[in-house]
Amino acid sequence: MRIEVDGAMLNVAVDGAEDAPVVLTWNGAMCTLRMWDAVVPKLNDQFRMIRIDTRGVGQSTVTTDAESQYTFEQYAEDANRVLDQFGVERCHIWSMAWGSRAALAYCSLYPQRVISAALFDANTGPADVAAQREGGKKAMELQLAAGIERFPRPDGWNTHDNPQAAQRAMTAAGRIDLPGAVPRLTMPVLVATGDHDPNLPPSRELVAKAPNASLVVMENVGHGSVLQRPDLTTEIFLEFQASLA
Repeated sequence: MRIEVDGAMLNVAVDGAEDAPVVLTWNGAMCTLRMWDAVVPKLNDQFRMIRIDTRGVGQSTVTTDAESQYTFEQYAEDANRVLDQFGVERCHIWSMAWGSRAALAYCSLYPQRVISAALFDANTGPADVAAQREGGKKAMELQLAAGIERFPRPDGWNTHDNPQAAQRAMTAAGRIDLPGAVPRLTMPVLVATGDHDPNLPPSRELVAKAPNASLVVMENVGHGSVLQRPDLTTEIFLEFQASLA
């Protein structure tokens, strides 16, 4: 469905029972809401999943006021307007990679709306893309050696109506003090990062600075964990949720 927010049309997908606890997802860099397609069926019986294409990404549009809208503050406001549309006051968060930056920002700006946050592949500093690729390649080799077949990427997981706008949407990461936001994460936080993801050291640093955070290191997993291992990441997410009961 499409939801209008201040001139932008946001592409939104909602799955699960209306009375179930809500999980709001934040997508990885240049990923659309379709990146969660393999995860959603595993959660539908317990949660209501609300997925959003960030403005300019996937099938979401932008306003004519170009640069001012590419901020995590704007994306957070977009998320709130979507939650309001469905009458959701508080939700759980699940994010991956670049999306964990956006989710971290959201949690620090609106902690009153967040019950818990699961930040996968998290990093508040510069991204090492080359190391991410090398780590991902090694992780895939180890998974295959262990008899774990490669999971196919969902259709449309990185397809954008406006590729230029999607690229510009990613620049929001450089417009906020993410390290300074970490101490404001007062809700229960799970950080889960693969042992072959260069984001593991900064993930450890994040956990050390967040008031109520814990770390799970995923064996033989690289950057982009939800896409690599939707089975394992879902299991970890559900274990985290069970620990909150």
